[in-house]
Amino acid sequence: MRSQKFEAPPDPVRAEPAGVGTAFGTFGELLQGRLPERDGDFLVTLPVARWTRATFRPGPASAGITVSPPRKTKALRLARLIADESGREVGGLLTVNSVIPEGKGMASSSADLVATARALGQALGLAMPPARIERLLARIEPTDGVLYPAIVAFHHRAVRLRAVLGSLPPMAVVGIDEGGSVDTVDFNRAPKPFTWADRREYARLLERIADAVRTRDLAAVGRIATRSALMNQSLRPKWSLEPMREISRRVGGLGVTVGHSGTTAGILLDASDPAYTHRVSAAARACTELLTGGEQSVSVHRTLSFPAALTADPDLSRFVRTA
Repeated sequence: MRSQKFEAPPDPVRAEPAGVGTAFGTFGELLQGRLPERDGDFLVTLPVARWTRATFRPGPASAGITVSPPRKTKALRLARLIADESGREVGGLLTVNSVIPEGKGMASSSADLVATARALGQALGLAMPPARIERLLARIEPTDGVLYPAIVAFHHRAVRLRAVLGSLPPMAVVGIDEGGSVDTVDFNRAPKPFTWADRREYARLLERIADAVRTRDLAAVGRIATRSALMNQSLRPKWSLEPMREISRRVGGLGVTVGHSGTTAGILLDASDPAYTHRVSAAARACTELLTGGEQSVSVHRTLSFPAALTADPDLSRFVRTA
């Protein structure tokens, strides 16, 4: 009897692993304006616990890269840019999930882009250090500094880190949304009527907030954020600013902060205050009474605090403010 020869079945085609990236949002900025120097537009971030998660699942190169939801066109453009730079044919699905409201001045677009860069980098085996992400994002739009796990001074129009300021004790932000939305690109294209006196004041405020973050002085941070919000009224006025300042005074807040290019305004509260729970509740009630309905809303956010790991990063240590 003739023996039969059996061949092992071919190995199944192994799917390439997905890449995942995350990035946090901000509640506006602690400070934003223009310094008395070339390309002096800058901001100081206020990271909060709102997140974007991007997932890239490789697929047939012939199908190209697609995105879900389809409106995330900037993330799609960045994904294709990274694929082109990789020098290989890339296809797959980019999925962007976010709990950061869009068009409100909370860095939703920046978080989408940073998370996308990290997801593509992980999926394709590409290193994505901050300098590379900055270079890529500069080809898309003005960008917040959410790629750095710290409070940073950031040149958002040039997409360039100015300084790592550090971290602060936890705060709450009781915020309102005045309604509507703002396109970041359009806002940054609009002329900014800053005088030289304004620009010198922004330089002083930047020095003060750098000192306040270094010494973890929340009261000083609140005063500087309030001053920045007031100076921004000539660019994007907020009807709620004065009522919010009054509420902050009444409930014992640190001051107010705003989305300088958005629709949000918020009251800063020290989360370590023994009366914290009472102050948050009182602020939220008072903010609710301000609103007239429609797209307007009240929300409470928690700021993020970070370890001192950045000071040990040799690529970033030269940006760290120590005095």
